[in-house]
Amino acid sequence: MADIPGPPEPSLDEQIAAYQREFHDLDPQVEKVVSALSRLNRRMNVAYGRQTADLGMSNTEWEVLKALVLAGEPYCMGPGELAKRLGLTPAAMTHRIDRMVGEGLVTRERDENNRVRVIIGITSEGRAKWLEAMRMATIFEGDLLQDLSGEERVALGEMLTRLLRRVEDAQPDAGGRLNDLD
Repeated sequence: MADIPGPPEPSLDEQIAAYQREFHDLDPQVEKVVSALSRLNRRMNVAYGRQTADLGMSNTEWEVLKALVLAGEPYCMGPGELAKRLGLTPAAMTHRIDRMVGEGLVTRERDENNRVRVIIGITSEGRAKWLEAMRMATIFEGDLLQDLSGEERVALGEMLTRLLRRVEDAQPDAGGRLNDLD
């Protein structure tokens, strides 16, 4: 049986009008910005998920590869540090690493200086997939921002960075998944 599509999502203006009907103290300008950012984030995550799926990996695997690349050469770190950076439990991180080792995206080796410690590293195949995902994302992001001038891109980037800093200052523990939200 084919999936039957649900009703279309209301436009931002329709959503804000409904919110104002139910909550009279709503600032429609604030709500429009926040709702647009939320919808944009959801849709971008779907687009990125499709791109990584085309490469035979998931967004969660992409996140691990990204963390290893951001660590810099030699592109490795311990599983506990990876789990913390990604906001995962150690058990969830172990499961993810097991799968990625099996797919040839990362390695798991004992630290030569501390045989108790395990080191997770990116493989050449993992790095190649990360680079291809970056290439695809760069094209998508360029298309997304094509209607903005250079000055508008700079201004938008600065404004969004200010908003991000405000949230980070107010919720410093919200970088990964929170136990109370899992």
